[in-house]
Amino acid sequence: MSNSREQRLEAFGKLLDVLDELRVKCPWDAKQTNESLRPNTVEEVMELSEALLGDDALTIKKELGDVLLHIIFYSKIADEQGRFDIADVCDALREKLIFRHPHVFGNVHVDGAAEVTQNWEQIKLKEKNGNKTVLAGVPSSLPSLIKAFRIQEKAANVGFDWEQREDVWAKVKEELGEVEAEMRKGDAANEEKEFGDLLFSIVNAARLYGVNPDTALEKTNRKFISRFNHVENRAHETGRKLNEMTLDEMDIYWNEAKEMEA
Repeated sequence: MSNSREQRLEAFGKLLDVLDELRVKCPWDAKQTNESLRPNTVEEVMELSEALLGDDALTIKKELGDVLLHIIFYSKIADEQGRFDIADVCDALREKLIFRHPHVFGNVHVDGAAEVTQNWEQIKLKEKNGNKTVLAGVPSSLPSLIKAFRIQEKAANVGFDWEQREDVWAKVKEELGEVEAEMRKGDAANEEKEFGDLLFSIVNAARLYGVNPDTALEKTNRKFISRFNHVENRAHETGRKLNEMTLDEMDIYWNEAKEMEA
């Protein structure tokens, strides 16, 4: 059952009190800086991402807490430096949400989520300290697969997109043909370039058909790991090593793993 608004505010206040005390009395917490915390933050966000894919409520709750800890910690460090505090963070977020949702807090009419998304980029360009260009909001440090998806998504939101989503398959086939041509030539530099173009077009196809390519690839990674681990375990059960087996022999165990999934 959800806690009341007062209970949530009280819980948040108690958390702030605990972190204030840790910052003063715990040697590890006391010495942390933005720079020292950053690698841990990346790790915590990745653990939350993994928990979300697993869809386990207890694990998600735990990982959300770890990420929240870092948000409050950075705000605490900034407060000590006289720059801002957690209240400023909340106020700025509240103002941004109101500004970016004129269809909720203003008199703008929208027809569905797609139009909200299209308006989003235009609104961001109008913000006082917002993005100066459409693609400026894509962090350069994003993993390449996610970055490609976000670049395409943002471009599409301002109308730079295929008229019909089916048209993307011609582009995918074109890029695949160019990869094959470069592979026959044996030019390593051009092979890399064309592989990049092919991957970019596949990401675009995924986006157009409502598939998140990063999530899709991660699920396939997990599926492959599970099946390969089964092959390895079955080999050990028979006293064999994988490098001593033929591909046909390994395929037998691989198909066993597929049947177990079914």
